Amino acid sequence: MISRSSSSRRSRDNGSSSANRSLQIFLPERHTDLVRRQGGLLSVPKILSSAPLMVPVTDGTRKMTKLLLKVHIEGSLGPVHVVLPPESSVSDLIKAATQIHVKEKRRPLLKESDPNSFELHYSQFSLESLRPEEKLINLGSRNFFLCSRPPASSANSCSSDEAEKASQFHLSLTKLTEYLL
Repeated sequence: MISRSSSSRRSRDNGSSSANRSLQIFLPERHTDLVRRQGGLLSVPKILSSAPLMVPVTDGTRKMTKLLLKVHIEGSLGPVHVVLPPESSVSDLIKAATQIHVKEKRRPLLKESDPNSFELHYSQFSLESLRPEEKLINLGSRNFFLCSRPPASSANSCSSDEAEKASQFHLSLTKLTEYLL
């Protein structure tokens, strides 16, 4: 790291020698439409990158204008980073996360890109999914887990033959327990 005194000295001697010119530090360009994340850069839409992170409200407090959310997708190695306004709902977050996952061609590839076939949870250990109409600002967390919604028909897809076999097995077990007692 360069101290202030050496940088001010260099600015005074800027034109004196070529050796000093080679020691000058050039700052990198700043790109407002890029956000650094692990593994590379993530592009942010111009609409969101041009808006300030917080805007003052009339009473002197500041109101957030966008949220950075991390969504872990089932089977994926790393989270998807999503930037959304706080007024967005859970269904908007699911839609944005699936779109980013498909756009970036992350592995594993999603079987369906339809946002209605996914559920959002607080963590992979949470059994209760979040309601699609809930607002993101009210959730209290910025990290979520996205998993595929279990098919509704598979829970009740037992055929009548399978149900009959299961009931016969249950009857035989009850007879066995009565015999043993």
